[in-house]
Parts: sequence; C-alpha cells; structure tokens
Amino acid sequence: MASVTRAVFGELPSGGGTVEKFQLQSDLLRVDIISWGCTITALEVKDRQGRASDVVLGFAELEGYLQKQPYFGAVIGRVANRIAKGTFKVDGKEYHLAINKEPNSLHGGVRGFDKVLWTPRVLSNGVQFSRISPDGEEGYPGELKVWVTYTLDGGELIVNYRAQASQATPVNLTNHSYFNLAGQASPNINDHEVTIEADTYLPVDETLIPTEVAPVQGTAFDLRKPVELGKHLQDFHLNGFDHNFCLKGSKEKHFCARVHHAASGRVLEVYTTQPGVQFYTGNFLDGTLKGKNGAVYPKHSGFCLETQNWPDAVNQPRFPPVLLRPGEEYDHTTWFKFSVA
Repeated sequence: MASVTRAVFGELPSGGGTVEKFQLQSDLLRVDIISWGCTITALEVKDRQGRASDVVLGFAELEGYLQKQPYFGAVIGRVANRIAKGTFKVDGKEYHLAINKEPNSLHGGVRGFDKVLWTPRVLSNGVQFSRISPDGEEGYPGELKVWVTYTLDGGELIVNYRAQASQATPVNLTNHSYFNLAGQASPNINDHEVTIEADTYLPVDETLIPTEVAPVQGTAFDLRKPVELGKHLQDFHLNGFDHNFCLKGSKEKHFCARVHHAASGRVLEVYTTQPGVQFYTGNFLDGTLKGKNGAVYPKHSGFCLETQNWPDAVNQPRFPPVLLRPGEEYDHTTWFKFSVA
C-alpha cells in the first residue's frame, strides 16, 4: 500500500496561489509531486544495497521551477514536442501558436501546462490534478478539461492522462522527468545501459522536425538490444539523442524501454499505451542550473523517456492521429517500474 501526505511547497509571486507538495510512499519508492505543472520534484529508489537515492533532476525550492529551466519533471501540454512553424489546420481553419523554440512551437508554448497551478485531489494511493485550459490558450482551439493522475503501486509509478475537448484540438500529453539512476547529482549517464523496443524512428531536420519514418536496423538508433550509452554515443559520433522512437501502434499497455545502471543495480522499465517515446539525453543541459543539494547538471547528466504521440503529428497525415474531438476522450497511461538487478 502507498501512503500520501500533503504539505505547502511555496507561494507563487504576487498572490498567484499556494503550491502544494504531495509525497507518495510505498515500501520501494518515494515520490514528491507539486501542483505547479504536476511536477515530479524527487523520486527515491533503493539500490541493491538497500540505499535510497533521488534519481530525478530538479530543485528543492519553488523558485527553481519558476526560473527558465528545461521542464524538469513537469507535465507537458497541450501538445508535447514540436509543431513545425507553430501552425496547423483543423477542419480547414489555420491556427497560429507562439514560436518559443525558433522556428517552431515547443511543449505547449510560452506558458504551457508546466507553468500553471493545477487543482489537486488526494487519492488513497496517489494524487489527481485537474485544470481547464480555456479556448484559445496559447493559440489552441477549444476548451480542454484535463486530469493527470499519479498513483504508486510498490515499485511502480503510474501516470494517467485524460482530456475532453469542446472543439477539435491536437492533444499530446507527457511527463518530462530527467532521470539519472546513479543519483541526481551524478555527472553523467554514460554508464547507463539503454534498450528501446522500436523497429523504426523519426529522423529530423536541423530544427528537429521529423522528415520520415526510418528503420533503426544498421543505424545508431537500433537500441533493441542493450547499449552502454557513453560508448554508443562515442562509437557513432553522436552528440546525444533527441528523437522519437516509434512503438507498437497498440492502444494496450506495451513495453517501451529499459534502462539499467549496473553499478547501483537500479533498473527502470517503461510501459505505455502511447505510439511513441522521445528519448532525450539532456544535450542542452550546460551546468548553469543549481539543483538539489547544490548539484549542477552538465550535458548528458539526465535522460528523458517522454511517452507521447509523434512530433508534429498535427501536420503529418501519415503519423498517428493527434486530434481530440468533442465527445471523445483522450486517455493514456504510462508505467515507470523500478527494480534492482
């Protein structure tokens, strides 16, 4: 069984409201989540010696999350990832979004779901956050009701996303946690072994917009068998990964990825109902942010496995559908399962 406790995490400036922290605890995991951006701020997992370490990058104080920072632990929406040139058409009408990552719109815009206060509701084994994204927020059409639910079951953190729209709108929600299974203050993830269950991936242009669907076979993107990350990047002269891997198109729960840190024994397995996962190796981290316990986060000091629809799907008819229409429900779940090996 999991226990849930709630506490004040901080106050938003100029009377913006109180941010609360919810601590979910089982015999194997401890997870802290705040109501600002539904953000995972800490996640403690035991190693094979039974010693617990916090394995997500982030900040100890609210101020850290209010500064410019790379979406540490937050829920991303209305649409995760990039939309080319910030424009798309729905039913013949063209919509224009903020260009917040030249020349594209990224992660929901200037003030996405990561930069708002959500309404929490405590559950017996977790917490549910909800909000209404008004019609026209960040340029998106229609009102969107959203629920994000975190529950803890033993060594498994389960994240469910639900949404309902008043008019047709693209929806693609994910969580943007940066993991380091050696502990959040460790300098890099080079000694992590990564497996991703994907036969195809999406090559991207210089602005990181997908151009085609390509087989992983014979490329640096073939992660179907475990690779040691640092050596693999070196062997293929890669700066890092920031790519969508195409998963089984099933709406059922399916295996997505496994990361093993041999030194500590920690293992993270990810399962999802989503058609893709963005594997990102913290290429834009540069050591300028001060994290928890004085940690700094240099390049490649954390990895993200953002389960989601494919980037720019709203503009690419061959990609899985991303539009949510009135009367339909967006409903996706991702499982983060921690163990030791």
